Amino acid sequence: MDLDPLPVPLGEDARSVLPRLRRALDGGGAVLPHVAGSPPPALPRFAAAALPDDLAVVVGTSGSTGTPKLAMLGAAALTASAHATHERLGGPGQWLLTLPAGHVAGLQVLLRGLDAGTVPVSVDLSTGFSPTAFAAGVRRLDPEHRHYTSLVPTQLVRLLEDPAATSALASLHGVLVGGAATPLALRRRAEAAGIRVVTTYGMSETCGGCVYDGRTLTGATVRIDDEGRVHLGGAMLAHGYLGRPDLTFGSFAVDPDGSRWFRTDDAGRVDEDGRLHVDGRLDDVVVTGGMKVAPRPVEEAAVEHVPGVREAVVVGTPDPEWGQAVSLLVVPEAGARPLSVVEVREHLRGHVPDHALPRRVTAAGAVPLRGPGKPDRAAVAALFDVRG
Repeated sequence: MDLDPLPVPLGEDARSVLPRLRRALDGGGAVLPHVAGSPPPALPRFAAAALPDDLAVVVGTSGSTGTPKLAMLGAAALTASAHATHERLGGPGQWLLTLPAGHVAGLQVLLRGLDAGTVPVSVDLSTGFSPTAFAAGVRRLDPEHRHYTSLVPTQLVRLLEDPAATSALASLHGVLVGGAATPLALRRRAEAAGIRVVTTYGMSETCGGCVYDGRTLTGATVRIDDEGRVHLGGAMLAHGYLGRPDLTFGSFAVDPDGSRWFRTDDAGRVDEDGRLHVDGRLDDVVVTGGMKVAPRPVEEAAVEHVPGVREAVVVGTPDPEWGQAVSLLVVPEAGARPLSVVEVREHLRGHVPDHALPRRVTAAGAVPLRGPGKPDRAAVAALFDVRG
C-alpha cells in the first residue's frame, strides 16, 4: 500500500487536496497530510504489507505526552465520523475551514465536505487568524446549504470581540468548538450572542471529536475505569500507531467480545444522565500539600468569577512548602485592572475548594499554545520563573 505525503495549503487552495482525499477514502493509497511549506512528519520504519487494508490517512498526534505519534485512520472510521457529525448537527452542509488541515480537526472539515458533497470555503490563515477574514469567509458560503464551522476556544474568544464576526458566527447552523477545554463562561457568552455552540471531545486516535456536548456520537462509546480514566471505543477508532506496535499495544485494548478501546490520558466522569464530563489530563493534576487539584474547574471559575479575565490556565509550579503551588496564568481583557494574588483568591473563594485557590498569579497577552488550540502547560509554567 502507498503512503504519500500530502502538503495541504493554507487558505482557499486547501480544497485542491480534495480529489486526493477522495481517492484515499476509496482505497487509492493512504496519505500523510501536513501543512504546505513545512516538512512532513518523520516516518518510523514500518512494513507496507502489514498496513491495515482500509488505511486512508495517517495523521500526527499533538505530542502532548512526548514524541508525536502517527495515528492510522481507516476509511470506515473517517466515514463513520463524518456521517455521525452531520447526523448530530441536523444534516449535511457546507463547512468553513478555519484551522490548518495538517491537523485532524482541520482535515475533518475537508472530509466532511466530501461526505456532504459540498466544497468547503477556507479562511486565509497565511498571516494568522483574523475575525475580518472569518466574516468574509461566512459571506462566501452557499445559501443553498446548511453552514458549519469548527473552531478552537481561542478563536471563539477573538471572534466574540468583533461585532461583525459575532454576527457571522450567529448565522451558522452549528459551531463546533474543541481542541482544548471550552470554559463554561465562554460558552454562555457565545450562546447569549445567538451562536449555536457544540463542544467536542476527541483526539487524532478517534478521528477527532467523537463526543459532542458530553454525549457520544452514533457509533462511539465511552467508559471510565477505576482510576477515573476515560476510555473511548466504537467505529471511529484508529487502527493504532504507524510503525509503533509497542505504543499501539499500550494505548489500544480489545475486550473478550472483540470491542476495541482507546486508553486516553484524561480524567473524567459520566453523570446520571449519561453525559461525559472531562476534568483534564491526569498528568496535569496539581498535587499541593497532598491534595489533588484538577486545573479545569479552577480555570473555568477564574474566567467566570474573576473580573477582567478573558482566558485562564492553571499549572503546578515547584514550591518548597507545598510540593507544588497552584499557579494561575490569566489573559486579561483590554483595559482590565491588574489584580493581586489576594484579590484573585477572594474572587474564587467559595467557587473552588480552599486548597485549589491559586498561590501564584501572572498575566500574559496570550496563552502559549502547542498544536491547534491546546495550552502549552510547560511554557505556561516557565512564565512563573520559579525553581524547586
